[in-house]
Amino acid sequence: MSVALEIGAIKNGHTAAGNRHDKPAGPADLDASKHPTSVSNELSAAEGLSASEDKPPVDLEAIKGAVRAILQAVGEDPDREGLLETPRRVAKMYAEMFEGLTLDPGRHLDVTFPESYDEIVLVRDIRFTSMCEHHLLPFSGVAHVAYLPNGRVTGLSKLARVVEEVSRRPQVQERMTQTIADLIESKLNSKGVAVVVQAEHSCMSIRGIKKHGASTVTSALRGVFKTNQASRAEVMTLITKG
Repeated sequence: MSVALEIGAIKNGHTAAGNRHDKPAGPADLDASKHPTSVSNELSAAEGLSASEDKPPVDLEAIKGAVRAILQAVGEDPDREGLLETPRRVAKMYAEMFEGLTLDPGRHLDVTFPESYDEIVLVRDIRFTSMCEHHLLPFSGVAHVAYLPNGRVTGLSKLARVVEEVSRRPQVQERMTQTIADLIESKLNSKGVAVVVQAEHSCMSIRGIKKHGASTVTSALRGVFKTNQASRAEVMTLITKG
């Protein structure tokens, strides 16, 4: 599926009392007069989102040695022709799959633009592949990302870039979903954020219980999408039904 945008005012989105998404203004609300890069860059290191200079480079030689040891441990000959280049290939693959450990996906949300639009912005069906930290096997699927602007918007492709870079690390799907939601809430200071991730885990399909086709769905809601039932129902309807 391609990345699809659902953006527009929803019919009956306003009541006589005003927009149902509105929340009282507070000190945390974003000042639309600020420079596009004024959104805070501060993110907790505990969230695994520190800048690349804080992370060591991938040790390709160590990975190659480990792969060779695994091949020997399972009874294979790592020196036979078909396996000679396998350690190098696997090391390169891990460097690519885990490159998110050395990147700050939040940087994609640094630039925002003033905009009076105050309804839901939703990018659906963002495809990704991540790595389950329990068995180091991939899980693949789609992420749906929505936010309710608070005076500023970001580029649509930036939401897809955030999903892509967050996915490039060993993790569980639950944490991946929360990380994306927390990033968008923190960087955009939006009124609400909703992230829904649906994926199939190869650790369930090719080993163990071997249940092909089983999918896991996780969600993370922030702001009015968590506290306001009508707003929550609206965004979930857009995500699930289009």
